[in-house]
Amino acid sequence: MPVRAAEATPYSTAAGARQAENAAVAAKLAAVDWDFKVRVVQHDIESVHPYPAKFIADLPGAFLDVLPVPSGGLIMDPFCGSGTTLAEAQRRGFETLGVDLNPIACLMARVKTSPLPEGVLKSADLVVRELDKSAAVEVPLIPNLAHWFKPSIQVALTRLTQAIERAPEAHKDFLRLAASSIIVRVSNQESDTRYAAIEKGVEAKDVREAFRKSCDRLHAALTSRFYVLNAATVVEGDLLKVDMGEYSGRVGMIVTSPPYPNAYEYWLYHKYRMWWLGHNPISVKEKEIGARAHFFKKNRHTSETFVHQMQEAFARFGELLMPGGWVCFVVGRSVIHGEVIDNAKIVEEAGLAMGFEAVYRGTRNVLGSRKSFNLSHANIKQEAIVVLRKVAS
Repeated sequence: MPVRAAEATPYSTAAGARQAENAAVAAKLAAVDWDFKVRVVQHDIESVHPYPAKFIADLPGAFLDVLPVPSGGLIMDPFCGSGTTLAEAQRRGFETLGVDLNPIACLMARVKTSPLPEGVLKSADLVVRELDKSAAVEVPLIPNLAHWFKPSIQVALTRLTQAIERAPEAHKDFLRLAASSIIVRVSNQESDTRYAAIEKGVEAKDVREAFRKSCDRLHAALTSRFYVLNAATVVEGDLLKVDMGEYSGRVGMIVTSPPYPNAYEYWLYHKYRMWWLGHNPISVKEKEIGARAHFFKKNRHTSETFVHQMQEAFARFGELLMPGGWVCFVVGRSVIHGEVIDNAKIVEEAGLAMGFEAVYRGTRNVLGSRKSFNLSHANIKQEAIVVLRKVAS
């Protein structure tokens, strides 16, 4: 029986208003052209470093432009990758929070959202001078190094990374990112999306020239950020384990495209970048959600593993989000041993199980030109848009 006006309680009135607001938001989301067939690159920082299956800036931009963020709320990406969500939110005047266990991803996100260090190009020049020296160096012990890097390139990259570690602390992230961006280019790896060794004709001098050009390009991109750099925090670690207590109840919106089962090998894509910059990619692989290796081993992962991971993630979201805060996912399907897995359904059901409201679900077509690092099993043609909301108390 309908509730008459005289009988309406504050709860029913609040619930009705929320439902009406959710319906209005869903209509606005449904009106978005999620395919973004005609893209206008919003800022040069989108392309300062290669990254697989990159989250295009239009996606977080659309969520940020449509959804009403609770006053004072941070924008969070719990699987922040290259920092696209953080940069787009910062461009719109929000404070941001990102989490990722991949150290290369965190490096990218930090540099893209941090002030440009004064005098960093002078440090770049000093690093370049170190590359011209002839003193012997001890090449680090990196697995299968000779297959992917010529001896002269090994020496040049050793000099480069050692010189960067002697630079001022405030300059190191900038210089590391510039170095990371050229490592595949000067290796024997065919390309950033093709994991095969070929003869590329690179020489030691190419390391010096590529690094210096990368520094100039990165400097130009960071200099052209004509907006206020509100506080941006990037936490390197596993979302399900890192201590996020200080952010409890401070997040207004979560926007993310999570790693999902048997899709992209993020750790493998950045494997030698991590080795050269002093990280251990094997430890990253062991913790990475959805890494292909997890599904081809004894006691292998299944789609149920992803279900439990998403339930744990939403439990954390419930702690971090402000009442009325949003969770926005962009997620594709997976194929595990021939079985097609509806990851969007898994995400939505995990949110509902944790007390969130489903607001919107749509689809977007992925451009055919988008390259995958694992074409045989991750050639994703469509992605789902899933938006949920934390019930206001």
